This record gives sequence, C-alpha cells and structure tokens, in this order.
Amino acid sequence: MNPDIERVLFSEEDIHGIVRDLATRVNQDYQGKVPLVVCVLKGAVIFMTDFVRAYKGMLEMDFMDVSSYSGAHSTGEVRILKDLDTSVKGRDVIILEDIVDTGATLQSLTELFEHRGANSVKIVSLFDKPSGRRVVVNVDYVGTSVPDEFIVGYGLDYNEHYRNLPFIGILKPQVYGN
Repeated sequence: MNPDIERVLFSEEDIHGIVRDLATRVNQDYQGKVPLVVCVLKGAVIFMTDFVRAYKGMLEMDFMDVSSYSGAHSTGEVRILKDLDTSVKGRDVIILEDIVDTGATLQSLTELFEHRGANSVKIVSLFDKPSGRRVVVNVDYVGTSVPDEFIVGYGLDYNEHYRNLPFIGILKPQVYGN
C-alpha cells in the first residue's frame, strides 16, 4: 500500500462489484435507447472504462473536462476546460462522475445540457459524499456513499497524484495539509 494512505476504504474487487451493479441498473432503465455517456475528466475516466465494458446496451461516449477544485478545496467556480464534441440536443445524456461532493459541478453541467436541448440528463456517480454538499443536485444512480474524508485512487486524485491506485483509500491529512 502507498505510505500516504491511512487505510483502504474499498478494494479493487469492491469497486468492480459496485461498477457492475451501476451498469446493470442503468442498462435496465435505458433498454431500447442509445444514451450519450459523458465522462467528467479526469477523475471519472477509469470508472467510465469499467462502466462501459459492463454496460450491455448500445451507447455513445464523449468527454468533458471541468474544474472546480484547487488542491483539496472546491473554489465554487466551475470552469469548462474541454467541451463535448457531440451535440446533446434531443439526446438522453448520462453524466458519469467519480464522486459527488459539493454538487456544484454536476448542477452546472445538468443546467448546461438542459439549456442545450438534451432530452434527459441523468447522473451516475460511483461515490457520493453527502456531507460535502453545498447545492442541491439529484444524483440518479449512486454506487455507494463515502465518509467525510479525503479519498483517492481509482481516478480520484490529490494534485494529480494517486489516480492510478487500484483501490479507494483515505489520504493521510498531513499529505494535504488539513
């Protein structure tokens, strides 16, 4: 285990089980449809690859890079760094997110896609941290809730580090200065 990790919260096997369950639930609700699955970069890219492999129906993928964090803290400002290549007009959009914390990013993206004419916008999040919520956001599919601690691994980072850990671990507070 990485020496900066206090403890493992979810093993690689735990995560894969959660992802398979999410993909199965979403697939059941989208029978006969071809949703546009939007990956929120960079954190959700590992989740996205496992999710789409477990999803049994037809789908299309696109990527969007947004930022609202500086280090370990949300700035409250959502900035689009890379927009979609695909139009959402008339589409059923599924936003894949690694973790819902403040909710600001997902609220902004949902409003943006609705403004652009999406037929529907649903949110699938691997993890939910309700204690961090600053805005009301409806998360349609949640893998599991996490405690109010700084987690990393499986795409989640601290200053671009730890994304490649195959598990979800709690980062030691002395690492991020809290």
